[in-house]
This record gives sequence, structure tokens and C-alpha cells, in this order.
Amino acid sequence: MAVVDRDGLVVTANGAMGTLLGTGAEPLVGRVAADLVDLASDTRTWHAYREVLRGRQARLRCTRRLKQPDGTWLWVQVSVAPLPEEERAVLLSVTDISANRLLQARLHHLQMHDPVTRLPNRTLFFEQLSAALERETYDEVGTGRIGLVYLDLDGFKAVNDTLGHRVGDRLLTAVAERLTRCADEAALLRTAGTAAGAPLVARLGGDEFALLVEDSTGTEQLADLADSVLKALQAPFDLAGQRLSVSASIGVVERQSASTTATGLMQAADTTLYWAKADGKARWTLFDPERNAHRMTRQALSSTLRAAVGRGEFALEYQPLVGMAEGEVRGVEALVRWHHPQFGLLTPNRFISLAEEDGSIVQLGRWILATACRQARRWQIDHPDRAPIFVSVNVAVRQVWDSDLVADVAEILAETGLAPHLLQLELTESALMGSAGRPLQALRALSDMGVRIAIDDFGTGYSNLAYLSRLPVSVLKLDGAFVRGFQYESAEESGAAGDDGQPNPADEIIVEALVQLAHRLGLSVTAEGVETDAQAARLRRLGCDTGQGWLYSRAVSPERIAELLGAAACPQA
Repeated sequence: MAVVDRDGLVVTANGAMGTLLGTGAEPLVGRVAADLVDLASDTRTWHAYREVLRGRQARLRCTRRLKQPDGTWLWVQVSVAPLPEEERAVLLSVTDISANRLLQARLHHLQMHDPVTRLPNRTLFFEQLSAALERETYDEVGTGRIGLVYLDLDGFKAVNDTLGHRVGDRLLTAVAERLTRCADEAALLRTAGTAAGAPLVARLGGDEFALLVEDSTGTEQLADLADSVLKALQAPFDLAGQRLSVSASIGVVERQSASTTATGLMQAADTTLYWAKADGKARWTLFDPERNAHRMTRQALSSTLRAAVGRGEFALEYQPLVGMAEGEVRGVEALVRWHHPQFGLLTPNRFISLAEEDGSIVQLGRWILATACRQARRWQIDHPDRAPIFVSVNVAVRQVWDSDLVADVAEILAETGLAPHLLQLELTESALMGSAGRPLQALRALSDMGVRIAIDDFGTGYSNLAYLSRLPVSVLKLDGAFVRGFQYESAEESGAAGDDGQPNPADEIIVEALVQLAHRLGLSVTAEGVETDAQAARLRRLGCDTGQGWLYSRAVSPERIAELLGAAACPQA
């Protein structure tokens, strides 16, 4: 302690003060107290100290780092408080808190570092990342860019499960050492004179690691770092008698600091890591904005799919199924369209798989079925002078499993007044493969009801002909891949048209065999993808019953189908 007069000079000091400052007590007398404990180093503290000296403030307390005469540093807590008025002085107290500060620093280090690998942990990583983004956004000296290499080990869980967590921890430590070496080597390759240091290596948890590159120079730099990480991890690890080989999946992101946030950067890295795993693991993948936009679009569609049915955003178009012999419309296939308020008109390939994944296909499928049957009945009523046409509706296998399809169909037919034989349900060949139990029972019940069952895209799936005899199928729809080779009557026509492909005789042999097989089993055959007169002529000669494709019509509105039904035959397009 020391007594300081109103002018800020030391009047007297005890021995402990002299020892603490390394000068002894006597030499302190007459010295400027503020200089002894660095009170003038910041404006706020200096002003508060002056106010205490003048009697306008009761107390000052602050922390200072002081350099002793022998060159060592110590942390002290400084307190200044007034003495009784008659003394016209203040009491300066200085307490050595170096041990406490050292303990706090050690605790902070433990709090911010992973105990297994000694690397910075997730908390410290995000502190550094946030600081780097803020610094590089406003720093005019560097590149203003940031990069992230985000990885996890492939199959690490199996190491823990089979060899135990002790071996797993040793593996993590060894991986951390190799990653640190990669970061140090990357720093040496940076352009001479750059202010950027080595990438920060952190363990984010489990078997996840990250390398943060501040002031990055572009995707090439990050790609080189990812390559070096993959190569570093390829060499086997020798861990106390255990020889292990591991690989890693890596997501790489590099972008302008000003256009991202810590959360945005990590989301992009996590997405890209997922892509690397989905693409086969043991590789790195660079963030692709277009691929991410597609993923985000899928998420946006999936989140609004169920509600879209209630909002009336779906509509049906119909593509004619035309008799090959007489050229008249015998039926139509109902094709759903989504008039999305944000993404515009969407065809089924954009959303049907999503509907199957989240189960909303049941609700959507029921709506399609009811709408198509109601429309088919309306055409029948509006055109009483011609034979009624059937409507074909695609059914997902999940509709058979997750709903009472038989009851739904019976209810809809009764409600709309449509005869069962005017409804055809299409299932893909792969969906029908292995049908047993409930699906098979449902299909048989529907067939017994009079509903026609069609196999869509026949010939491109498993092509197991055995199920044709045990499933209640009445129609085969040949995939357009077979029809494509029928575009020209001869190789000369193909060359004259400038087409690189040649007619494949095998296509005709296969189609002819399938048509004959179907007819022998009592099934009718529809050829998909009919686009030219030549294709239609050859399919007609082979005995195909109906055709579907752009030669006859694209999918059109119900009103256009009504016009076609009013004509004697479907016009050639």
C-alpha cells in the first residue's frame, strides 16, 4: 500500500509495495503514483483516478499488467480509495493476482481446446471464424475471402465399436497431428510476404475436423489443401500394435467474407461434406451453388407439398392413348402439374419422388384419382354418341401400402358414376416386382372390381416375365426406348435425315416377341413415345393395340381432349 497526496505523488509506501514493484519502499516516495501502476494508459481510468484525487469519486478499481525491473511481468489489481478528509490523501492498494490470472488462462485453454487431440474445440473455432469474417470483411489489405475444409472420417464408428474408445482416441490424436502438419506445410507454400498464417485446425466433435483458411486466394488453394489432407490420411496408422487405415470425406467451401456468415459457411460445408459421402466417400467435393440451389428447391417443395393440394395448386393434363388400327382416341393418361407460386409450372419428375418420400403421395394420389375419374365421366356425359374413353392414372407403390387403395377407388367410382372398366391404374415394373401380401391382394381386388391394371415402362426394369402370370395385369406399356429405334423405315432414311443412330433390328424383334407374348396371355399392348408416322406404321404391323406420344398429341387440357373426342379420329401432329 501507499499513501498518495492530492497532487498524485507518493507520500509513503510500505515494504510490501516496494517488494512488489522491485524497487524498495524509500525510492517510491515523491514518485508519481499513476506512473508506478500505469493508470494513465487509457482515458477512462485516468479520468476516474483524477476524480478520486479531487474527492469527487469514492473509489477506483482496475487491473494492470506491470513490467518489473528484472524484465518479468505480473498482473495486479489496483484500488484507489480516499482517506479521511483531514489527511487530504488517498490510499493506493496493489495486489498481485498473477497466479489467479495464470489459473484463469489455463482454465480458458482447457475450455477452448479438445482434451483428446489438444486442438481448438468447436467453441474456439467459431470464435475464430466469427472474428475472421468480421476482420476480412473490413480489412482492405487482404483478399477479403475465407475458405473452409470440413471433414469427417469414414467408418470411424466401426473403430470405436470393434477396438474400443482408447484406440479410437489414439486414432483421433494421430489424425490431428497429420492435419496440423498439412496446415503447417500449406502455410509454407503461401506467397512470400503475406500476413496470413497457417490454417486453424480444430476438432468440432466426434470424428469431425475443420481447417479454416483466412485471407484465402481462391478455390485452387482450398483444393490443394483438401488434396494434401486426403493424401496425408492414406498412409496406415500404427497405434500401439494396431495398424489401421482410414479415409475421409471432405467438403470444401471458399467465398467472399462479405457475402457470408459463420452459420452460412458451416451450412455450405456440411452440405458439401454430405455430397462427398453420397458420391462414394474418400474424396473431397467443392461447394456447388447450382447443386445446392436444387437441394434447397427440393426442400422448399417438400415443405409445401401437403398444403399445396388444399390450396388447389395442382391441375391435370391428359395425353391421348390412340388405337393403332383405326386412329381413334381410346383413352387418356392423366398427368399432374403443379402450378407453384414461386417456381412456376412443375412436371411430375420435379415433385412425385418427394411426395413418395414424405408420404404426401397418398393425399395427392387420391386427389388425382378423383379428379381424373370425375373428368372421364364428364366426357362420357358430354359425348353420348361415341364409345366412352378410359382414363389411366399412375399409382405409386406407397399408395398401396399406406392407404386403403381399394376402398378409395370404390368410393371414387361410386361418387363419380364412372364404370370400373373405364379406369386404368398404372404401376411401374420395378414397383410391381416382388409384389406380395397386401399389394398383391389390393391389385387382385381392384381387378375383380373391373379396374384395369397396367405395367408402365415395361422392359426397362427387372423384366421378370414370371410375374405376368400371377399378377392381375391387363395392359403392358412398352417403354419409349424400344420405339425410338423405329423412327425410320430404313438405314437410308436415317442417314438422309442426318441421324447418327441406325435402326436396331433387335428392337423390332424384342417388340414383336413382347406383343405376341402379351396377346397369348390375354394382355393388350400400348407403345409409349410414338413420334413419327414410320414408328406408328411399324408398331401397327407388329400388332400393338394402342400408341401414345407426340405424333398424336402432347398432354393437353381437358377442353382439348373434348375437342378430339368430337372429331372422327385423332389428327396427326
